[in-house]
Amino acid sequence: MTAKKKKLITVLSVVAALLIALIVWIVWGNTALERNTYTIISEKLPEAFAGYRIAHVSDLHNAEMGDESEKLLAVLRDAEPDMIVITGDLIDSRNTDISVALAFAGEAVQIAPCYYVTGNHEARVSEYSELKAGLETAGVVVLENMKAKIERSGYTITLLGVDDPSFHTDYFFGADAAVIGTELEELATEKDGFTVLLSHRPELFDTYAESDVDLVLTGHAHGGQFRLPFVGGLVAPNQGFFPEYDAGLYTSENTNMIVSRGIGNSIIPFRFNNRPEVILIELQTK
Repeated sequence: MTAKKKKLITVLSVVAALLIALIVWIVWGNTALERNTYTIISEKLPEAFAGYRIAHVSDLHNAEMGDESEKLLAVLRDAEPDMIVITGDLIDSRNTDISVALAFAGEAVQIAPCYYVTGNHEARVSEYSELKAGLETAGVVVLENMKAKIERSGYTITLLGVDDPSFHTDYFFGADAAVIGTELEELATEKDGFTVLLSHRPELFDTYAESDVDLVLTGHAHGGQFRLPFVGGLVAPNQGFFPEYDAGLYTSENTNMIVSRGIGNSIIPFRFNNRPEVILIELQTK
């Protein structure tokens, strides 16, 4: 064998090894569920809620993490939350399976009280009424432009939930900010105290801040799908390339927003450098 041929074989072997390593890393990065924790501090929070823990799940898109979602459920159990919130796209409109969504919900309510708001994928399917009925039968509170008072030791905070605006407007060209702004005008009042808003859309952060909501929990952006070092997410629905709100914590005056990278995938069947996540929020008072 000539030296030139040996060099070619070596180069091809290295390239093949790198490709295999990349594929393994991508597969691992799409199945290795991660838990990230945030602490939110507010002087409006009653002392009784100091240490209150909210587990945040978003954008499952009918994904099952482990057999019958056991990996996801194990992460939730380990977090020991006081509440579990689901911020939309529990199902995927392109491959809808109501039974998978309801099986997860039925187990999640055994861990902590569960609250749910819709995403744009729920707005696209004819099975949404079936999903809603099944969730409510399982014990999940479905917040369709509604509020719920959460009580602890005689004190309360207010949980607000808004429907995804695509139930009422065109998904691509609708006046989403106007729809959500109107919904919040009708829902939020000064008497609500500390408020937690569940809404699928992070790109409407300015609207949430204008409503003076204390904490907003959202998803939809999928972490930007492909995350680049020092850059962040590459593309997100309704935000386009290099989205402003792709993942993590954002603050504007009195409003904090936490964007979940989500768990499942939709149009693009895999994510890159962007592990699926469950978020745990711990509330603290000043």
